[in-house]
Amino acid sequence: MADNTVMQLLGRRLRLAVIGGGPGSFIGAMHRQAARLDDRFELVACALSSDPERARSAGLGLGMAPERSYPSGQALIESEAQRADGAEVVAIMTPNDSHFALAMLALDHGLDVICDKPMTNTLAEAEALHQKVQDTGLVFCLTHNYTGYPMVRQARAMVQDGQLGDIRLVQVEYVQGGRAKAGPGRRAWKDDPVRGGPSLVLADIGTHAHNLMRFMTLLEVDQVAAEVGSIVPDRLTHDYAGAMLRLSNGARGSFWVTQAAAGVENGLRIRISGALGSLEWQQEHPQVLHFKPLDAPAQVRTPNGPGTLPLAARASRIVAGHPEGFHEAFANLYTDAADTIAARRCHQTVDPLSTHFPNASDGLQGLRFVTAALASSQRQGTWTAVEGTTDHV
Repeated sequence: MADNTVMQLLGRRLRLAVIGGGPGSFIGAMHRQAARLDDRFELVACALSSDPERARSAGLGLGMAPERSYPSGQALIESEAQRADGAEVVAIMTPNDSHFALAMLALDHGLDVICDKPMTNTLAEAEALHQKVQDTGLVFCLTHNYTGYPMVRQARAMVQDGQLGDIRLVQVEYVQGGRAKAGPGRRAWKDDPVRGGPSLVLADIGTHAHNLMRFMTLLEVDQVAAEVGSIVPDRLTHDYAGAMLRLSNGARGSFWVTQAAAGVENGLRIRISGALGSLEWQQEHPQVLHFKPLDAPAQVRTPNGPGTLPLAARASRIVAGHPEGFHEAFANLYTDAADTIAARRCHQTVDPLSTHFPNASDGLQGLRFVTAALASSQRQGTWTAVEGTTDHV
């Protein structure tokens, strides 16, 4: 990883507050551990549950002072904004339906934001939140954590470097089996379309697959022909989505996500084919990026191994041959966001290598893709335009 920009610029860690992710939450622990891995943040306040008593108890369990273990996200933001030693950054890992209101409130109070995906439940909310980020000039990091893997960043850099030539074909899939059985899942709110959004599978993992494809190829999805629905009998929420894609440079693509593939664990994989060769990567074996150049032997890239480009080197903490994984990829987003926030707060130039984290523009484009896919599916798979393209802010 790069030098500790936060300590260099501020002389201290950034003060972080977390909302959500209390007892029993997998993703809450990931956020808190990621924030601390590279020592950029100090956890100073929390609101870990929508139940006030559980929030207080869980906060005390993390060692928070009683007065900074808040009963709600709103109370946390409003109180911390008044403190001289208050939080400077808020991390949001609540159910999907509260992301918008909490992020908007945090931005209104001058706090930079790190938010779990999806950014919002609706396109209208995404547009309003994206505009708020632009208006405030604050940093918004969206934790599509797979973009933090060194070999994902290596692939992006190789594409940007022209090593694949013009991109012609992209195949991305995210296949899980956690909802293969009928009945409710582990999180009741995910089975509620009001809280989980209009398409659970697209919000939960479809936005990950879409974001990964955009991140690695540097292309947008222009049109989609999709089928979205449920394959487990009597299920009301979506557990399957498949689509053909037309990308912004004329390339063709395929997209398949499901949470109902019995026995599969976390099968996120992508293949990118250009005029000069192809790249292949899968999350369950994240240390390896396969490069298959045209008319030459296949090659393998590994973190900090031969051929590692600067963007991937920044994301690698240890020497070649030693495995890193999910925690470290998540932490890379927190570290990039911290370095960018510190540079903004100190009115310094941001290191370009620290700006490759998903942001409000990515979140907006994700909701545009979900909206277009659902519209296409409702019209029996008719080709449907994905609204607009965006620049990173």
